[in-house]
Amino acid sequence: MVWLDASVAMGRLEKFMQEPDKDEPVTDDTSATIEFHDTTLAWPGSNIVVLRHLNLCFQPGLNVVCGRVGCGKTALLEGILGELDQTAGHSVLPNEMVGYCAQAPWLQNMSIRDNILFNFPYDPVRYRQVIDACALTPDLATFKHGDLSAIGENGIGLSGGQKARVALARAVYSNARVLLLDDPLAPLDHNTAESIIRKLFCGPLMQDRTVVLVTHRVDLCTHLADQVVEIIDGEARVLESSEIEREAEILAREQGKENTAGVEEGSHVASGEDTNAAVPDKFIEDEHRASGGVVARVYWTYIKAGKLRWWTVVLALFVLWRLVLLLNQWFLKAWGEAYSEAEAFKNLAISVTGPGDDLFKNLPRPDDDVRPWLMWYLVIGIADTALFTLSQCGFLIIMFVAARDLFSRVLQKVCRANFRFYDVTPVGRLMNRLTSDIGMIDGGIAYPLQLVALNILSWGSCMLVIALATPIFFAFAMAMTVFFLLIFKRYLPTSQSLRRLEMASLSPLMSNFGILVDGLATIRAFKAQPHFQSRNIEVTDTFQKMDHFYWSVQAWLQYRFDALSAISTFSLTALALYQGLSPGMTAFVLTTAAQFVTATHSLCRMYGQLQMDFVSVERVVELLDLDEEPSGDVRPPAVWPANTDSITFNHVTLKYAPHLDPSLSDVSFSIPGGSTCAILGRTGSGKSTLALALLATMRPESGSIIVGDIDLAKLDVHAWRQRISFVAQDPVLFPGTLRKNIDPLQEHSDEECLAVLHRVLGEEWTLESAVDAGGKNLSQGQRQLVGIGRAVLRRSPVVVLDEATASIDMKTAAAIYDVLHEELRHSTVITIAHRLEAVKDADYFVRLDAGRVVEAGPIEVSGESAAAS
Repeated sequence: MVWLDASVAMGRLEKFMQEPDKDEPVTDDTSATIEFHDTTLAWPGSNIVVLRHLNLCFQPGLNVVCGRVGCGKTALLEGILGELDQTAGHSVLPNEMVGYCAQAPWLQNMSIRDNILFNFPYDPVRYRQVIDACALTPDLATFKHGDLSAIGENGIGLSGGQKARVALARAVYSNARVLLLDDPLAPLDHNTAESIIRKLFCGPLMQDRTVVLVTHRVDLCTHLADQVVEIIDGEARVLESSEIEREAEILAREQGKENTAGVEEGSHVASGEDTNAAVPDKFIEDEHRASGGVVARVYWTYIKAGKLRWWTVVLALFVLWRLVLLLNQWFLKAWGEAYSEAEAFKNLAISVTGPGDDLFKNLPRPDDDVRPWLMWYLVIGIADTALFTLSQCGFLIIMFVAARDLFSRVLQKVCRANFRFYDVTPVGRLMNRLTSDIGMIDGGIAYPLQLVALNILSWGSCMLVIALATPIFFAFAMAMTVFFLLIFKRYLPTSQSLRRLEMASLSPLMSNFGILVDGLATIRAFKAQPHFQSRNIEVTDTFQKMDHFYWSVQAWLQYRFDALSAISTFSLTALALYQGLSPGMTAFVLTTAAQFVTATHSLCRMYGQLQMDFVSVERVVELLDLDEEPSGDVRPPAVWPANTDSITFNHVTLKYAPHLDPSLSDVSFSIPGGSTCAILGRTGSGKSTLALALLATMRPESGSIIVGDIDLAKLDVHAWRQRISFVAQDPVLFPGTLRKNIDPLQEHSDEECLAVLHRVLGEEWTLESAVDAGGKNLSQGQRQLVGIGRAVLRRSPVVVLDEATASIDMKTAAAIYDVLHEELRHSTVITIAHRLEAVKDADYFVRLDAGRVVEAGPIEVSGESAAAS
């Protein structure tokens, strides 16, 4: 088995090592100029062309890249980074560090400052300039510890706009001469984006740098751009100055409408926090690690998971099998003594009789007729095999039933856990328990558990036989058992602690690997591979240390047990030779004594191994104690909410955790049923928090949220979520097909799905179009379109759109909102956005600032107030 596992592992490693390395650019050009000469780029490892016939030159200055959703803008940046295959043409790429800001910001579980510095030396003057230019100063003022505040795994403690600006600040703070910025302005409100354009792109921080900025908000930066590149269907062209001016005029008119339509975001310096009003000192909680032995409750939980009736059956089979083994040994003893040659020993041996002596007295002497003896031996052998096979089958059934029951219960608990659990628990830790620990329960725990059960029966039966045969053997056996236990008592506590440390140290290893995979493009761009390799080696060494110490302790125990077993076997053999027993009885007692030594040795060792393996059960059982999200018991009517049912917030105050400051404070407003409501506010003002409150992921500290005439706190939360659709800025996509993603529950026909797909994504897509895990083969804008299509297909009574078109170009976004307006005309639509096309058709608005409502009402009223201001 070990050789098989090693062979599979080596095969995988060999296959991975044969993968081609990323081609590094080789150039003698020391300038910060990027050139493409009739270049064609394809996705790595395939012949699928994504950009063709590129003839571009990016020189120091601001280079703006624009285009429709999915046209290849992000692919262009990846091509500059060398992440795509160049199949034709020639290019001059920077053979140096590049400041890269990905469209989906990649952040680490550390403080804001550490994320921005990214291993560069801390320069207070430059750092403050970057913070101010990236409009982070007002946001940092809201955090208890400012830029030293932890942000959680992948920046979960920040809003979407704050994450984008931290990633932007990281690229700007670096000393890279080339900056590749993938739509960092998308999640920002107009005033914040305008401030960044004015202070950053017009400031000294961008001097003598080649900046390639991908954006849909070209109206903000065309007047500053040295070059504007438009990508259309995989081909790029440089816009002439007249085209740029004409495009800017159109966008300026649209922006003017936005500023007079009463949906401006405000210019307040104060900022709330979309996902945490105050980040705690330590965002991620330390992993709980039990101490001492595995408690009886864990064993009892596992036993109950395997069903008591199966345990009873298997235990009975084990007992019968052990009795058959004893019968087999006694039969061989009787068979040997039945030969005529045994008579010579009768006068020399002490006669030891037992209840089994009469079992075979009716059989003929074996030297006269051996066939009855052979038949009996065959029957005993068949019984032995049958009972052993049945007991093994029963034991496998128990393992399967227990593992399935525990996994089902744990998965249900994790799925229903309070959302705070996901904020403070790294993905690697959770995956460690749901993979490594569950894997141990599935198969690894069966072997030691089975051997412990068998060795307990073997040890007990051997002690019984020895006690009946000769009392001195029994006394010596008890003494040997005490010695075994003394050694085992010294071993067990240390090995248990090492096992827990080993399992706990695996979580950072898995988390670190996940972080590396997610941020690989950013790490390569910043030439930070050595740092992350060192960190990966460090966490790997930590795990290997625990593993090495654990197996060293195992070797310590094995050496002492082997020595004690040899001493015990020798001593028992010497005692048997001087007890004057018959040859058959001597053989029987010696065989039993050898089994006793083996059983004692194996029982201690396997029980220790079982304790180690049950640490996995212990860690899984801990998940069964997770706090589930609160849910009411009120089942709503079948047709609810109606399009006339309003949504009312009554003095709602909401916290992400008891020790944190409120994210929403005394929020009150009402959204009429069947209307479209725009939620406005500066980035970080609490808009996404309000959306999460509507999804009932958190319960208000005070106040209530009323839908129709039902309080959400009293409503069955699962029934409510079947009536509401939520489209996030970064939608969750599943590996498979588009059909599976727009209709995950298979509730609609293919015709309905295809109609929605064509309206939202276009005619070129089919239901069988492939989607990779997380939608990695789609652009960010395309992923958002799939999320919108999912909401359109469901046509829920309430639909929440949280920056659902932030990464989509304006023309496509305008068309999408026309589709939403038509398809969701009978729904209550709540839109969180910064762009005009997202809110221009809204009936009502709510403006938030620092977690409070500063204005609410019909859009017309807002327009008057805005015009006045």
